[in-house]
Amino acid sequence: MMKMRWWRADASEVMAVTAMGVWEAVLAGGGRRFIKRKDSDAGETGRALEELRSSLYNEMHSSESAKRQQMRFCGPSVALTFNFAVAVGIIMANKMVMGSVGFKFPIALSLIHYAVAFVLMATLKTLSLLPVAPPSKSTPFSSIFALGAVMSLSTGLANVSLKHNSVGFYQMAKIAVTPTIVVAEFMLFQKKVSTQKAITLAVVSFGVAVATVTDLEFNFFGACVALAWIVPSAVNKILWSSLQQSGNWTALALMWKTTPITIFFLLTLMPLLDPPGLLLFSWNFRNSCAIIISALFGFLLQWSGALALGATSALSHVVLGQFKTIVIMLSGYLVFGSDPGITSICGAVVALGGMSFYTYLGLKKDSATSGKKAPSRQNSFMAKPKVAADNDNADSEQEDNV
Repeated sequence: MMKMRWWRADASEVMAVTAMGVWEAVLAGGGRRFIKRKDSDAGETGRALEELRSSLYNEMHSSESAKRQQMRFCGPSVALTFNFAVAVGIIMANKMVMGSVGFKFPIALSLIHYAVAFVLMATLKTLSLLPVAPPSKSTPFSSIFALGAVMSLSTGLANVSLKHNSVGFYQMAKIAVTPTIVVAEFMLFQKKVSTQKAITLAVVSFGVAVATVTDLEFNFFGACVALAWIVPSAVNKILWSSLQQSGNWTALALMWKTTPITIFFLLTLMPLLDPPGLLLFSWNFRNSCAIIISALFGFLLQWSGALALGATSALSHVVLGQFKTIVIMLSGYLVFGSDPGITSICGAVVALGGMSFYTYLGLKKDSATSGKKAPSRQNSFMAKPKVAADNDNADSEQEDNV
């Protein structure tokens, strides 16, 4: 019995030794080379994946790369179209909030918009999806602080002006932003507008005024607010355009830096300009959802406006805002049968003609610029980003008050 167990043990050892011998014989032939080749392929695949990961990380975590990606995927046409579509959407959302919901606190609404925007950007930053800002030494903090301050004044005062003045007087104040931008850019950056563009902008402003200004009802407080809003609105557009085009700022990165400052100033403005009773408002589910939807549109409007300002200039964005106003008026006439009157329709046609010629001048300048010899790739990374629509004038706008 013991012999049988010993024999079985020897048999198992013999089988193990035999299997090892066969395996080594295979490896001695092509098997070892096959395994080495597999290991080599796996190493190359791993290195390729690591290089791809590093490339993607650098694209999101380098301000220069993030700026190039924004300019690549969001050119002037895309940015302006995006901003136009969102501006129409937020008009409907704000009408619902101010009308059916009855939220009568314009500064508080702006504050909610910026607070929601900050939460969304903080989420993107947590997920490492927020573009990195340029080094702090490249842009003085005073510029960031000034932009955050004028943003709060531009947005807050616009909503207060719309509450206390008629739509016609509010439109007149918006039209006054155009010459203010021209004067401010000349004073700040010595930029001049060509005679053709100056005449075209005057024609556009005249057409918009005839088409939209049907009444000029206002009170003393509303007039003061409207006049106080014009300069911050113009400076707001100029700073958004200038900071993005003179550095490696992307729209989201600049929004992330300026939004806390804007929220701080809105908090100081709210007790001064908003009526009492915010806490007594009916914060039920329906009303809260309407305000949150308006805030989401507000974030998209701020982002699209910043993209448009970075891709074009301040004046172009103002013209886009006037174009939106004319399109909405004509859509009501053609689609819904509203009757604005023959005078308003003629003004709208004049405004559209001026806008078309302004676009033609911008495209003509772009084609002339692109015909010149492009700088070398090495130097292009050191140069300032090219202004897509108007090099002689900053032209963008952060549109319809959030």
